[in-house]
Amino acid sequence: MAEPVKKKKVNYANAWAEAKVLMQRHRSSLAIGFVLMLISRVASFVLPRSTQFLIDNVIGKNRPDLLWPVALACAGATIIQAITSFANSQVISVAGQRAITELRRRVEEHVMRLPVSFFDSQQSGVLVQRVMSDAEGVRNLVGSGIIQLVGGMLTAVVALVWLFVVNWKLTTATIALLAMFGGVMSYAFSKLRPIFRERSKIYAEVSGRLVQALGGARVVKVYTAEKREEIVFTKGANRLFRNIASTITGTSMVGAFSTLIVGAIGVLMSIVGGHEILAGRMTIGQLFFYIILVGLVTVPVIQLASIGTQITEAFAGLDRIRDIMQTPTEDADDANRAPLKSVDGDIEFKDVWFEYRENLPVIKGVSFVAKEGTTTALVGSSGSGKSTLISLIMAFARPQKGSIIVAGRDLGDMRLKDYRAHMGVVLQDNFLFDGTITDNIAFSKPGATMDEIKAVAHVAHCDEFIAGFPDKYDTIVGERGVKLSGGQRQRIAIARAILADPKILILDEATSSLDSESEQEIRDGLRALRTGRTTFVIAHRLSTIQSADQILVLEHGEIVERGRHAELLARNGRYKQLYDKQYQIERDQFINPGEDYTAAKPI
Repeated sequence: MAEPVKKKKVNYANAWAEAKVLMQRHRSSLAIGFVLMLISRVASFVLPRSTQFLIDNVIGKNRPDLLWPVALACAGATIIQAITSFANSQVISVAGQRAITELRRRVEEHVMRLPVSFFDSQQSGVLVQRVMSDAEGVRNLVGSGIIQLVGGMLTAVVALVWLFVVNWKLTTATIALLAMFGGVMSYAFSKLRPIFRERSKIYAEVSGRLVQALGGARVVKVYTAEKREEIVFTKGANRLFRNIASTITGTSMVGAFSTLIVGAIGVLMSIVGGHEILAGRMTIGQLFFYIILVGLVTVPVIQLASIGTQITEAFAGLDRIRDIMQTPTEDADDANRAPLKSVDGDIEFKDVWFEYRENLPVIKGVSFVAKEGTTTALVGSSGSGKSTLISLIMAFARPQKGSIIVAGRDLGDMRLKDYRAHMGVVLQDNFLFDGTITDNIAFSKPGATMDEIKAVAHVAHCDEFIAGFPDKYDTIVGERGVKLSGGQRQRIAIARAILADPKILILDEATSSLDSESEQEIRDGLRALRTGRTTFVIAHRLSTIQSADQILVLEHGEIVERGRHAELLARNGRYKQLYDKQYQIERDQFINPGEDYTAAKPI
């Protein structure tokens, strides 16, 4: 039987390090907030003290001349509290929201610079939770939470000292009850905190799965998996419900117990206070003053428990954020690397090895040279290592052994931003953003003119289908380009790559979503795009790579053959097997029955 997974405890030292950075950045706002809070708290003692004075001196001694001064003192204190509370809210709340925004920006910036392998092992919903929800708790550290916490403690301490001055016997009994209440609260929240932390994890998992289901709605529908997704979501939603229900039960019990404690203190003050008044050791005004002071102690204690929980949650969120922020980015060492002005030159693999899992290499001792301005095609069966090789060229992965030399420099010593600025990519599964066609084409070159966008759209034959849309280039493509066909998405991706004017071009099944007629139409555009660029092509249609300067045949992560198309066919080896098999499949399926597959139709 599998051992249960231990829940990760909050690393408070880790979280506090992040909290100190935030508090240091907003120290001016916090300082102003603390000053305003102190003024407000001092003013809050005027009303209870005035109440005692009113009962004992104005009413008890029949001094109507003191009525107006007392009333004015109360009014002044109330106005001061109102002004300081409003000002504090404006200063601290704005500072809290600014801190949240800054933290979200920092986390998003860091996450986007993490290596691709990080995203491969994380749910997008969990990452969204880290960026958006975990940052929310910061308002309790830089916002109102920390001010209320310190203010409540100060009020409670001052009120407690005053209570001992008024009547130490009654105060001792009251403290005993409050200590009992504090103990129960501490125990209750020690049980509730893990549940609150678990809630964040469950919410991230449920929302992450929901994001996947919504993004893959077409796959869900075609396999009639709506019910299965409903069951998965329902299970997650029920886990979340049980978590919330358990916290509701716990907090309700705490609330009920606090009511009992308050009632017990009321009974205690009625009995003991009544005896003290009858014995002449206490005036009626002092009893009223005492009751208000007890409230000034009790209310902050109750608030402290609630705010303490919120701050605990804030630290839990900061701990999770800190974990991500401590994950090294792929460009962490770029500052120590020399700038890269050009990648003009050959690309060479020298005995490159790579593995995703230890001792299971997927690239084994690969060596080749891609001459500047030439086209290198990668072919092989599924799982042979073609995509991994492309990932190495794009620096999405780093070799464990060997080196990749670009224009005479080791790729590992180059600034990633500089290197990738010279790259253009057309992938098999091309990603489009939920914006206009113009936005998506111009993504590779911010600030491109409309004439430039239309020019590359013409080369990629995008203008043909764009002309049929009512909004033309302002047509919204939908999330991931869902409103366009696969071929239309691929043409936009090709136009995007052309606009980038890259030195290194990656074509991963660049025409896979196009029919034969459309493919033939853009071959000239792709040929023009390849001219003068170092191009790497992955193609399953071997007829499209016949003009490649070299073809590398991969099997099980090794290059088993290399050469030009005619040379490889003449060898009658693995490439010939792949070529003959594909020709047979296409012929059997009656794909383009009038086409001569033996004739070279290179892109």
